[in-house]
Parts: sequence; structure tokens; C-alpha cells
Amino acid sequence: MHSFTEIANGLRFPEGPVAMPDGSVIVVEIEAGRITRCWGDGKKEVIATPGGGPNGLALGPDGMLYLCNNGGFEYLETQGLLIPHGAARNWSGGSIQRIDPDTGKVETLYTHAGEVQLRGPNDIVFDDAGGFWFTDHGKNFERSRDIVGVFYAKADGSQIEEAVFPMENPNGIGLSPDGKRLYVAETYTAKLWYFDVESPGKLARGESLTGTGAHFLYGAGGYSWFDSLGVDSAGNICVATIGNGGISVVSPQGELVEFVQTGDPFTTNICWGGPELRTAYITLSGTGRLISLEWPRPGLALHNLNR
Repeated sequence: MHSFTEIANGLRFPEGPVAMPDGSVIVVEIEAGRITRCWGDGKKEVIATPGGGPNGLALGPDGMLYLCNNGGFEYLETQGLLIPHGAARNWSGGSIQRIDPDTGKVETLYTHAGEVQLRGPNDIVFDDAGGFWFTDHGKNFERSRDIVGVFYAKADGSQIEEAVFPMENPNGIGLSPDGKRLYVAETYTAKLWYFDVESPGKLARGESLTGTGAHFLYGAGGYSWFDSLGVDSAGNICVATIGNGGISVVSPQGELVEFVQTGDPFTTNICWGGPELRTAYITLSGTGRLISLEWPRPGLALHNLNR
């Protein structure tokens, strides 16, 4: 297992890390329904409390935080781990929200795409046109599970479209360095797919078994589920991997470059910051920690960040 530095602990299922220009890292705490800024050495502060289940987070072109709110889970605490399962008892749907990091003001932008209700928005990435792609992971119920997809929306709240349907619990999402590929990881199939991007919000259909235009890239074996992902400067897709507990680094050609173990079976997300984007920040959700470690390659400079 790689050596790492603990940035914060005592977090209630952290996810969605965003490395800010001031050196802090903002994370969501899904179980607690809040957004928290972490400074290192255990220092942290709550900057917003949207409630529900705050999940994926990204900085928009207007300096606001854009949040995928999954609406909430139920939880178990066992063997030193906080484990989500099923929809919260008071769940009524998911949403995309905009948050002012200075004031904590929360504004709901989208709850539907036309007649399609957002069930459990999960991960988000902005493109160079100022719009964003996001996954809807859906919700699990006692004897059923949502069939969901991938959406594209404008940051001003004026337009949202379902771009891909169906997928099996899509989770992580990211863009290649040139913006021509959209990567999507499915949780329970532990498969990584890519789509060819034709223009902002538009994907090439091509040929696939489901008719969505998805191209298979990589599948994990063994006891693995896929969570959120980030893309590094070499174009590798770094997928947070549940079960084995770590980051699966997959090349654009679909080869496993390396597996970075973390020791937490609920390793859920990764982002980069620091000098030359060589510091990886990883959320260890089961044990409630945010950690950092030196990464062998720089992370990818995201739109609206790291530039």
C-alpha cells in the first residue's frame, strides 16, 4: 500500500473532492448532507448544508460549486465502516444544485430532464463550452433498481438533456484531455466505457449492443465495484474501486497501468492539486477520511480549475 498523508478524518462518507486554488480541498459529506472545506492538519469548516445526499462536486465557470445531490441513502455502521444502502426513507428524488462557496447559498437548478426525474445524480465534469456532463446512478430499493443514464446540462439552468439511456448504475464520469472522449464507469458491472463526443452535449451513436454508442474499454475482475473517476494528464482513467479498496489506473487503450491500494474498501473518488498537479487527493468514505499522496503523473488540468 502506498504511503499517504491524512488531510482530514471524522468525515461522514466524504466524496466529490475539489482541490481549490487556495490550497484547501472541498468535499461533500453524503451522510451528513453537508459540504466541507478541509485545510489539512485536521482543520475543516462546513460551508453549506444542502441536505439530501450531496455527491459529485465541481467548480463552474462562474466560481460556483455545482453539486449532484442523490437525495440520500440509508446507512449501516459496522466493523469500523460507514456503509450506504438503499434510498433514504424520506427520499423523493435527486437534483443538480448550485452553491456559493462564500455564502453557502444553495440553489436547485434541475430536478427533471423533461419528463425524466433525476433519481440519484452522482458524478459531474465540465467541458470547455461551460456545460457539464453528469451521471445518474439511480436508487436501489428492496426488490428493484432504477434504470438510468447520463445527462448534459448548461450551468445557467436553461437546458438539460438525457444523452445516454440505458446504463447499469453509471457512476464515475470524465473527459479525455482533448475532450473527444467521455468516460463513464458503471458500479455493479465494474465496467469502464467511453463515448465519442461530437460537440457539446452530443455523442456519436455508432454501434453497440444497447444502441447507446458506448465503447467497452475495461472491466475489473474479482471483488470490485467502480465508483467515481478522474483523468490524469497522460489520459489515464483513474477509477475509484470499491471492494479491493484503491484506484484502478486504466490507459486510454484499456490496459490496467497500476492499482493503487488505499486500505479502505469504500475508496470513492480522486482529484489532483498542488504544484504541477502532482498531489492526488482521495476520499476514503468507509473510514471517513480525506488523504493525499504523491502521484507518479500530474493530474489533468480541469476546466475552471488548475489553470
